[in-house]
Amino acid sequence: MPPVATAAETAAATAPAPAPATAIAPAAATTLSTTALPTTDRAEYWHEAVAHTFIPLDVRLLESAPSVGTITSHRLGALQVSLVQAGPQRVVRSSGLIARGGEDHVTLALQHRGTARLVQDGRQVLLRPGTFAVSDAGRPFSKELAEPFSFTAFHWPRAAIGVSDEELRELTATDFGAEGGTAALVAAHLDRLARAVGVLDPQAAVRLAATALDLLAVLAQERRGRPPGAQPSEAALALLARIKDHILRRLGDPELDPEQIAAAHHLSVRYLHKLFQCEGITVGRWIQRQRLAMCRRDLARPTARPVTVAAVAGRWGFVSASHFSRSFRTAYGVSPREWQAGARVAEAPTVEARIPAPRWSDVGATAGLTAVPA
Repeated sequence: MPPVATAAETAAATAPAPAPATAIAPAAATTLSTTALPTTDRAEYWHEAVAHTFIPLDVRLLESAPSVGTITSHRLGALQVSLVQAGPQRVVRSSGLIARGGEDHVTLALQHRGTARLVQDGRQVLLRPGTFAVSDAGRPFSKELAEPFSFTAFHWPRAAIGVSDEELRELTATDFGAEGGTAALVAAHLDRLARAVGVLDPQAAVRLAATALDLLAVLAQERRGRPPGAQPSEAALALLARIKDHILRRLGDPELDPEQIAAAHHLSVRYLHKLFQCEGITVGRWIQRQRLAMCRRDLARPTARPVTVAAVAGRWGFVSASHFSRSFRTAYGVSPREWQAGARVAEAPTVEARIPAPRWSDVGATAGLTAVPA
């Protein structure tokens, strides 16, 4: 008997006001629940709901009167995102179930409420809210949830995971997300994806799902003790663009430094420097380059009142006027005052002078672009 579907299209009931005709509607959710069933029938239907959503598993409920169980799923290309909420239970992926065949899947479970004990590949881990773990359906595992729980499961076909079998084994039944570095980044990205999956348009959702997959591959490679390949992944490039956006929005903050930037993105400072190394520049040098470019532009812009060099330098985060002057001359071959004077006497404004005064939203919109004049 198939599982009971209480709201096959729950997104329709919770969607905001109709979007314009050109907008792409978010992917509809499919919800399977035992809400409408008597407690005596819930175990059977829940077992079928779990198998229908994920893979065949032996499910044993640990309550004499089973609580309501609900699974709400969205499909994002090859990725399925499912919010699971239920009462205490134990699930087992046995050798017998694996022998029946079918496509292997990899599941990353991000715990929201309650705890879960996952055992696979000779390891066991106790998941707490905010942490995640990976399981591979191609090998036996068990998972026990001893109290009412909720978690989001990110479920991919094994073939979609771009890591070797050895790298995947390093990920299973390991507690991720509590520490910093890539694991914290993965947890934060997946949490945001889980919260927004019901409102994102499909194209954006699929791109975010691809980023999650790339981050998982980076995590696997780091776990094996080797850095990702020489060419940065799309996930690393996307992360770097977000970091640059963060920097550009805060160029005027003299306290902006690698430690602050890394903390804001839940990264180690070491990994932050590694991201910029792929562009052949340090974090500090990139910040200085952007600040100098903005100062050069402002000094060349016509204003009703003359603006001082010190004021422009301070606006873009320079604390020392002498340091700013030396850095400006090194970058452009003239002093800030000479540049400003030359711009004033020119018959026509320079390209920089025709750029409108910066708004923070405009500065942020240049994420990923280097604002250094030729």
